Amino acid sequence: MPITDLIMEMEKLRHIELVGTTHSLIFNQIREIFQMLESIGSSRIEGNNTTIMDYVEETKIKSDVDMETDSVPEQIREIMNIENAMRYIEENISELRISSMFLRELHQLTVEGLNYRKEGAQHPGSFRTGNVRISGSSHVPPDYTQVEPMIQDLIDFVNHDDPPKYDLLKIAMAHHHFVWIHPFENGNGRVVRLFTYALLLKFVFKSRERIINPVAVFCSNRDAYYSFLSKADRNGESGMIEWATYMLTGLKTEIEKIDKLTDYSTLKKILLYPALQDALSNKYVTDDAYKILKSVVDAQGQTIQSSDISPIFPGKSSSDRSRIIRALVTQGMLIPIHSGARKYTICFANNYLLRSVLKVLDKEGFLPEQHSL
Repeated sequence: MPITDLIMEMEKLRHIELVGTTHSLIFNQIREIFQMLESIGSSRIEGNNTTIMDYVEETKIKSDVDMETDSVPEQIREIMNIENAMRYIEENISELRISSMFLRELHQLTVEGLNYRKEGAQHPGSFRTGNVRISGSSHVPPDYTQVEPMIQDLIDFVNHDDPPKYDLLKIAMAHHHFVWIHPFENGNGRVVRLFTYALLLKFVFKSRERIINPVAVFCSNRDAYYSFLSKADRNGESGMIEWATYMLTGLKTEIEKIDKLTDYSTLKKILLYPALQDALSNKYVTDDAYKILKSVVDAQGQTIQSSDISPIFPGKSSSDRSRIIRALVTQGMLIPIHSGARKYTICFANNYLLRSVLKVLDKEGFLPEQHSL
C-alpha cells in the first residue's frame, strides 16, 4: 500500500543524523526565513494577499522605530502573529505539554490585536460558545457543547503512547479532526497549521538541525488542501488515507529539499553566491561590501576578522579596516559570532540582502509555486 511505503520512507528521514556543516548563525537565519515563509503561507491560505516582498519591506527592512511609530496594517499583523507563535513553539516545545490549554495559547497568539470582524476573534484563547457554519464548505461543525470533550479526546489521541511508527499518521489524522471540530470562532486554519508544526517538532523531527515547513505542502495549492480535507470528511477510511498520503507526500518532498541547506558547500553554491551577485547587480550592496561578504562566504569556518580583509584594502590601516567592518555591522550585513567578538559572519535575514536571498530561493524551487514574491 502506498501510504505504508510512504510512512516507512518518512521513518528513514526521521532517523537520519544530519551532520550540518553550515555555521549555526547562518543556519538560524535560514530557519528564520522559512518561518517567515511558513507564516505568510498560512495566512495566504485564509485569503491574506500580502506578498513575500510586501512583508519583507514592512517588517524586515524597516527599522524598529518605524515599526513602533507606524500603525501596522491588519494583514501584516496577522502574519507577524503567526511568526511569533512559531517562535514560541520552537523555543518551548521540549517543555510544552500538548493540551487544550496549549491550543488556546496558540489561538491567543494567532488573533492577538486583530479586528474580530476580520481575522481576529471576540474571545481570544477561548473555544467557541455558539454554533457556526464554514463558508464554502458543506461540513457542519459539531454543536458547541461538544467542542471541549471532542478536543480533549483529540489531545488524548495525540498524547497516547503508541509505537513511533504511527506518529506521522496520527498527526495527519489530528490535523483533519481539528478542522472537523472547528473549535474556535475564527482562526481555526491558522491554529491547526501551528498545531501540526508543534506535533512534528514534539514527536517526530526533534533535531534543531532540521527545518520543518509543513505549510508549504498546503499553500502551494489551496484548492487541493481543502479538497483532500473534504474527502476525509465524506469518504471515511479511504478518504482519510487519501488525506494522509497527500499531506505526508508533500512533507517528505519539503524535508528532503530543505535538508540540503545544512551542507554548506551546497548552500553557498545554490544560495549565497547567487544572492550576493544579485545584491551587487541591484546595488543593494557596494563593490567593497560585496567583496567583504564574499570573503566571509569563502572563508574556512564562514567567519572573518579585520586582518582577513587586508588583501581587499591594501594600504588600509588596521583601524581603517575595523571601521569598514563596523559599518557593515551597523547596516546589519555582518554580525559578531557572539557578543563582543571580533570575528564576524554574514547576515542576510533582516536587511536588503534578504530580497536577493528570496529571489534565489524562488528560482531554486524552495518557495511554493503559488507563493507570489
